[in-house]
Amino acid sequence: MIANALLIAIAVMLAIGFTLMGELKFFIPLKVIVWRAFSTYILLYVGTVFLNIFAAAYALNRKFLLKDTGRKLSHLDKQFNVGHVEFPTPKDDLEPPNDVPVP
Repeated sequence: MIANALLIAIAVMLAIGFTLMGELKFFIPLKVIVWRAFSTYILLYVGTVFLNIFAAAYALNRKFLLKDTGRKLSHLDKQFNVGHVEFPTPKDDLEPPNDVPVP
């Protein structure tokens, strides 16, 4: 779920970045001056926007993709609480039954 939210946040940030690169062409001659004067503020703003987009994507993923997880997995919880349910292991699959002769 974190990977999905991270992917969404990166995609949105790239879309914002490409849009801003097209709209702010008039800053190209001043890019060194602007970067030296405001680099800390620009990086803090970009980091804050990224964290907000990531948190929103994570919350939406939890809200819509994990909708009925508890209800869907309740049968497993019931089986584990019973205690006498045997789960087959890979070792059990390799051993032949006792009543079948081995050639």
